[in-house]
Amino acid sequence: MTAQELPGWTHLYSGKVRDLYVPEGMTSGDAPELLVVASDRVSAFDFVLSPGIPRKGELLTQLSNWWFAHLDVPNHLVSGGAARVPAEVAGRAAVVKPLEMFAIECVVRGYLTGSGWAEYQQSQSVTGIPLPAGLHNGDRLPEPIFTPAWKAPQGEHDENISFDRMIEIVGEEAALALRELSLTIYTDAAATAEAHGLIIADTKFEFGRDGESGEIVLADEVLTSDSSRYWDLATWSAGTTPEERMASFDKQIVRDWLAANWDKQGTPPELPADIVAQTASRYAELIARLTA
Repeated sequence: MTAQELPGWTHLYSGKVRDLYVPEGMTSGDAPELLVVASDRVSAFDFVLSPGIPRKGELLTQLSNWWFAHLDVPNHLVSGGAARVPAEVAGRAAVVKPLEMFAIECVVRGYLTGSGWAEYQQSQSVTGIPLPAGLHNGDRLPEPIFTPAWKAPQGEHDENISFDRMIEIVGEEAALALRELSLTIYTDAAATAEAHGLIIADTKFEFGRDGESGEIVLADEVLTSDSSRYWDLATWSAGTTPEERMASFDKQIVRDWLAANWDKQGTPPELPADIVAQTASRYAELIARLTA
């Protein structure tokens, strides 16, 4: 994972799929703004896979920016920052304000699937939240639920936690505010998606606190194909099996292929060309449908 050199910016850090820069001559402690670059790297099961997904960074940045513009909530984008994005990463980068990030992934689930479905089968609950009996994989929940996760350091696994545990980590006032914000954003976004024939089955948000104002700010990516499960509403309504109902516009294609072809031991296998192409096509189709 080698980040490219960019004029006017110094590379600070690389995560699984994004690279972070500070203005040249500054550090993370004194920089008034940061440059976040979305790469074409794709991750699953806490591994960065090969090859990347063509135009993924551009598509996800476009989708995040679209949602930031449509959501009535403070976000980390710096006004006029687009003009300071280097030409080398134009379309896939954003200039953002530094924040004191909460070490919590604020997960909201409107439908039962993924790790939530796995937990439900064992306990009829998700992160301690009891759910009705008789639900099936892909079912819509009676109401969206907030199921936080502790954001582990790179190289470690994120951990689903209870709301009580979240309070211990960030404090009760912040935990209550983050839960309310997350549920409100999800509800508004889900209604927008349904108007375009799409379902947001679940998603995760990340927030930080503005060190100057103390305001809680939506940060990182938002409602992208990497951070959310998107399904086709018509297919879900007509489907009779989980596979039919959960036609996805996200990286579930990658997860499913990897789960079927790798035992999670050692280095993951290289993604086949057709899986890469299908994923890129679905990412592009999602944006086209949402922004039409």
